[in-house]
Amino acid sequence: MIYFSAVGMVNALGNQVNEIADNLSAGCSPGLSLQDQWLTSKQPIWLGKVLNELPEVPDSLARHRSRNNQLLMAALQQIRPEIDRAIQQYGKDRVAVVMGTSTSGIAEGEEAVKYSLSEGVFPEEYNYQQQELGDPSQFLAKLLNLDGVAYTLSTACSSSARAIISGQRLIEAGLADVALVGGADSLCRMPINGFSSLEALSDTRCKPFATERNGINIGEAAALILLTREPSEVALLGVGESSDAWHMSAPHPQGEGAERAMRMALEQAGMAPEDLGYINLHGTATEQNDRVEAQVVQRLFGDRVPCSSTKHLTGHTLGAAGATEAALCWLLLTRDMALPEQDFSQCTPDASLGEFGLVTQPQRLQKSAILSNSFAFGGNNASILLGKAP
Repeated sequence: MIYFSAVGMVNALGNQVNEIADNLSAGCSPGLSLQDQWLTSKQPIWLGKVLNELPEVPDSLARHRSRNNQLLMAALQQIRPEIDRAIQQYGKDRVAVVMGTSTSGIAEGEEAVKYSLSEGVFPEEYNYQQQELGDPSQFLAKLLNLDGVAYTLSTACSSSARAIISGQRLIEAGLADVALVGGADSLCRMPINGFSSLEALSDTRCKPFATERNGINIGEAAALILLTREPSEVALLGVGESSDAWHMSAPHPQGEGAERAMRMALEQAGMAPEDLGYINLHGTATEQNDRVEAQVVQRLFGDRVPCSSTKHLTGHTLGAAGATEAALCWLLLTRDMALPEQDFSQCTPDASLGEFGLVTQPQRLQKSAILSNSFAFGGNNASILLGKAP
């Protein structure tokens, strides 16, 4: 059995787990706001931002200096004692690092290109390593002085969920004793304008599963999870993954791949659908994603399992979404918190989706097992099943 031994995170809900837990319970997101400096059109959009000042990347690792890695450092600081103990116990060659990201430090690359267009040269402090997609894991491995397996996955919005799955497999295969898994994505203009060109950005706070839903709010975040075999309060009970290869940016219309991933996680855990206490939905607030995910949940669970999306609070954190939402599920399992409610205070539930268990009133977790879904472009699907350790 693999366990979540320590969790650290930062996102629009807050800058450490206690603040995030409080704001998640209150349905309040301090970092989700209207901002006007990101789109080439200068149109204001809603984005999720980490508000606190972030730790500085040391000079010895200057070539890795990016906001993306600063977000990782902010999450790392919260669990550094547990990581240091693991390194001391198992050795620096037996601690794996697997990260997920979709943008890495592309924001620094954007600024460098902007500078070069006016000055004719790149700024002195710019290094390509800052924006290289493999950089998050390399940066953490160097920062922690590790010699073990270290790599980064980039499968769009399932990236850090896949990192969790990969960490589990590395431990089970005997290639590592401990795995530091998770991911980060910082706000940058390329994906924001890219989603705008797809007409996938909402001009208001996003509204998952509402009639008025019209797109996503992008957010930045980092989440780190220490996976070990040492018994802890929360266990990684099962995982599932699949690839539709149906369309570059649209889900399979019947959600076949999403269903396979969810079934696989249940089968690996040896659980039936009725054993779940909550589902953290991918719930992006795009028309197609919400419709397809709702019908898959109906097929598998009917309306018997409480479920909701948390993206109206964090924004869609892209490559960091899988680990961020798994970390939120860890909070629900370790603290006496109400389940996140789907917010319909400024909109109406989409009745055409039918009944599938959306949480709209205060309720507590009744069964100590939670499924978290992450679905990505290209039909890249991942489901993570967590529960109280048996």
